[in-house]
Amino acid sequence: MIKFLIITVLFFSSVFAKNITSNEVYTQVRLIQEEVHNLHKHFGTEHHHEDEGDAAHKVKTKLKPRNSWQKTYEILIKINILRNENNLPTIEPVNMTPVLNLNPDLTYEMTQRILTELRIFQYMVGIKSATQMPEKFQGKSSLDVFNGLSHISESLDELNKMGFTSSYVFGENMRVYDDLTIILQHLNIKDETIPAKQDMKATPMDTFNLGMEMLLKIKQLQIKSGIDFVDYSGFKKSKVTPSDVFAISGMIIAELQVIKAYIGLNDYITPAATKYNSKTPVEVDQLMNWNLRKLSLINSLEGRR
Repeated sequence: MIKFLIITVLFFSSVFAKNITSNEVYTQVRLIQEEVHNLHKHFGTEHHHEDEGDAAHKVKTKLKPRNSWQKTYEILIKINILRNENNLPTIEPVNMTPVLNLNPDLTYEMTQRILTELRIFQYMVGIKSATQMPEKFQGKSSLDVFNGLSHISESLDELNKMGFTSSYVFGENMRVYDDLTIILQHLNIKDETIPAKQDMKATPMDTFNLGMEMLLKIKQLQIKSGIDFVDYSGFKKSKVTPSDVFAISGMIIAELQVIKAYIGLNDYITPAATKYNSKTPVEVDQLMNWNLRKLSLINSLEGRR
């Protein structure tokens, strides 16, 4: 009898378990775009409202759900900026324990949080939501989801009349610092690095390139360990803003989650960013440089756990 009950429970669990696809996540992304577009109409801000295919030029490389998840985190921070500008209290963005292979289900969860936050905001300021029946899509990939979320992020910059400042970027890089510190400790790697002298001529482009170098080093570590990696060469830009540096810092955090999961740091959740004020691009560059030197201490993820 007990055996029968166990088999029955397992059967119904498998029948009713929801397996979210990139198509379903993309549908939610389109709903978010409509909600943000609705806010633009209400506030009368100028913006570029893309149709379904226009985001494809943004990034052209094979991405994974972890990239999209990190972009949703970025969007929640920008919703907090919107709340703050409208005299509403901010809400700490959701974070989670590291996983080796993040599946679309978790990105879908984040899109639901974003939709909820946007609808709460509209209710609080007296705006009618743009709620509509979702359109169904086919053949969508993690890249489509990421590019759609990137458009939403940029659209929120237009709505907020600002992108990320250096203070926000500094806070995101302190999260990178925290992750690298715990990884080095777990691998028993002695860390005697200290901040280098500030480069007073450093620009966001310089810092962005440091971030790209970090992603390349992380990729090399992942290849050595047989971890499925992402090629970020398609993220290169000819013009860079602090928001671009924030975005590349987010991708570093996304990849560090994979490393933490691989070495057994599954319970270490990256702390939320502390609020910083009056940080400059030079200070961000100094911190990114320090993070790169900390990362360079790791030659292998094997044999030191």
